[in-house]
Amino acid sequence: MANLGRMLRQLRAERSRAAKELERLDEAIAVFEKLVAPNPGREARRGPTGGRKPSAATRRKMSKAQKARWAKLRQEGAGKG
Repeated sequence: MANLGRMLRQLRAERSRAAKELERLDEAIAVFEKLVAPNPGREARRGPTGGRKPSAATRRKMSKAQKARWAKLRQEGAGKG
């Protein structure tokens, strides 16, 4: 039983050491986040979409969907006349 008690103390000590290490890492991360913070002027130049553009596959899907909408409108227009 003495071994189990010693192991428990060691585990608690290791847990405490790990918690302190996590606190130091959190502080370091906070410092780096302040240094690497996005430049507000730079975001404005990229536009409202954030500078991202859809992939080729997504553009193809969008094109097919729009062409289907146009075809539907043409059919509805032809039926009225």
